[in-house]
Amino acid sequence: MRKRRTLAALAAVALALPIAACGGTPGSGGDDNKKLTFFSWDGEETMKPVIAKFEEQNPGVKVEFSNAPPVAEYISTLQSRILAGTAADVFAIAAENKTNLINGKHVVDLKDKPFLKNVPKFNQTTYSGPDGAVYGMSVASWGAGVLYNKDLLAKAGATTIPQTWDEFLALCHKLKDAGVTPYLESVQAMSTPLSAFLGAQNASTGDTMDTKIFDGSAKFKDYWVEPLTQWSRLWTEGLVTRGAVGLTGDQVRTEFATGKVAMMVAGPWDVPGVRKAAPKLNIEMAPIPGISGGKPYLAGAASPGYAINSKAKNPEAAEKFLAFLDTPEAMALYQKATGAITVTTDFEPKLDPALSPIVKDVRAGNVYLPQIAWKRAEDILNVEATAQLQLLVQGKASPEQVANALDTKLASTS
Repeated sequence: MRKRRTLAALAAVALALPIAACGGTPGSGGDDNKKLTFFSWDGEETMKPVIAKFEEQNPGVKVEFSNAPPVAEYISTLQSRILAGTAADVFAIAAENKTNLINGKHVVDLKDKPFLKNVPKFNQTTYSGPDGAVYGMSVASWGAGVLYNKDLLAKAGATTIPQTWDEFLALCHKLKDAGVTPYLESVQAMSTPLSAFLGAQNASTGDTMDTKIFDGSAKFKDYWVEPLTQWSRLWTEGLVTRGAVGLTGDQVRTEFATGKVAMMVAGPWDVPGVRKAAPKLNIEMAPIPGISGGKPYLAGAASPGYAINSKAKNPEAAEKFLAFLDTPEAMALYQKATGAITVTTDFEPKLDPALSPIVKDVRAGNVYLPQIAWKRAEDILNVEATAQLQLLVQGKASPEQVANALDTKLASTS
């Protein structure tokens, strides 16, 4: 994740971004019927093998690939290109921009397409509209929790994974007393522990928490203050330095992989990088421990889906591309590069054993992400939430102030 910048600045940067090309560059001319444009937030290293195989199976079709990193920069870049009429034929639809894309009629309905038949209902529903149409083909789901270096835990005398937040914080104190940096997470986006706390709380309300917030019968402050308070104990109790607010996810992973930190927030995408850097590291991922009697839970969602631009210049090739992305062959290439927990029914991924404790819940959809649950303005609220969480980490805002700021921002979008 990148540091938050204003959307205006991001848009200006996005328009100037060079485009990495597989099979050509924009404006290079040629037969548009043989050219497919594709914009992703996965990098070229991940998508290049997939694209190469598609081109091999579809002679004459060349894919022009571009990408921007998630989340804010990708969304801003896509928005700029849509407004300019230069958006790709196929692009990623994510939690943070799905409402704008759907309500703006920028994506086409995929509901009756054959390539959706292997996609679970949870993933289809995530990118569905109020009309029941499906606007994104999501072929994986993710759950984020805590990745543990079990050898470092053992040095501090810990033999089990914490089940409650109090136990987790006690372990952090024990590790710190033993001279080990206990824990790090990047706060360049929505917090994983906070999302998990809210997910467990939402489940306990019968999945009504966000409905009440957005229909006006409740406010963020009614539900968010206690989870924010518990999360902020990492800093108020001196377990994580406030200066860590600037760390990116890549920097956190590097600290973990080099054995400098015992625990980190992580998703399945982090594991391949850790394995590559430290093949012998004894690691295990587990859900975020529960607060206030709540059960351990995972932040997570259906992964971003592949959407077809409603103004695609090559809609036929776009459909062929999505059909290919749904095949076991393409899935194997993507899964190998990302470590993703793929969910299509005709492909069984080879997952890292460290993910075993979370796979069942991820595939069952027992995960929660605020941006998915929010009923509108999720892009605006996500930017505000990220900014407010950073202020909280720095000691410049209280949990009550963060929740009130979200209530104010939501009211301004009505």
